Amino acid sequence: MQLLSRDFHPIRRMEVDILEFKVPVENHKTLFVWDIQPNYTEDQVYTGLLTWFGSFGPLHLLKVIPNAAPHPRGFYALLKFYSGVQASTAQRQTDGRPLFQNAPLKVRLSAQRTHFLSDCRRPLSHAHCLELANHCLGFNGWTSDIITLKELTNEEEEEEEEEEEEQVEEGGGRRRRLKFGCLLQLSFPQHGLTTRAAAVVEDSFTCTGPDVLLQNRSRLQKRVRERALVQAFSSVLLILLGAGKVMVELKQTSDQFLPELTAGVLQVNEVSWREVAADEEETADEEWDLTGS
Repeated sequence: MQLLSRDFHPIRRMEVDILEFKVPVENHKTLFVWDIQPNYTEDQVYTGLLTWFGSFGPLHLLKVIPNAAPHPRGFYALLKFYSGVQASTAQRQTDGRPLFQNAPLKVRLSAQRTHFLSDCRRPLSHAHCLELANHCLGFNGWTSDIITLKELTNEEEEEEEEEEEEQVEEGGGRRRRLKFGCLLQLSFPQHGLTTRAAAVVEDSFTCTGPDVLLQNRSRLQKRVRERALVQAFSSVLLILLGAGKVMVELKQTSDQFLPELTAGVLQVNEVSWREVAADEEETADEEWDLTGS
């Protein structure tokens, strides 16, 4: 006869997940939802899905699409979670349930084969970085401080450009080029961790007056701050332990900045204006395979 201690408690298996600040492309993080009834507007469907599926964890993407002929009227939806564990839990607990409508929904994990290597995934946009960090860590769970923000001017290059490229256009404007660099520190006070990153953003434009120059300076300064913060978050790992507990770890990368190496020196990753201006439509080129697993 086997005796059990009065203090014996069954050990629950804790599912741990690791989140990176990169665009999620894995199959096990993507859900498809079918059989959405046509007696709702697209906005109502979006709100209903966001309310239900957002309760399982932060969503990177939620798209509602009307059914195409010859399929019956209605909608289907694509959802991307940052966490594979949360996506799997959401699928199990919502499949076959009506949720916000009268008829049951069909919810499946994506069976699409990913064409991207994990180390080639794109970093999240600035807005998505803020959203994910605030959701997992809270608004007081992290801070960012600008160490250096300055215009990077090469006088010789500027003179050559003025001699070779200066063109008088309609309105008396001429082409100008601006380049800014930013070195930023990202801190997680509750975890005692700090990382640094930097970026450079440049753009050329037609300058027709001081106000145009000022507007472009302001816009580029904002962009380079955002890009440096995105670069800093790219080295951060969020470890979800369940029950709302989150740990933070830092990846060791070649872009890591050490205090003794940054005095008087600004190392940067150069990014053009056009590269940083539009990174929100990362799913536009993906082929959707509407088969579920």
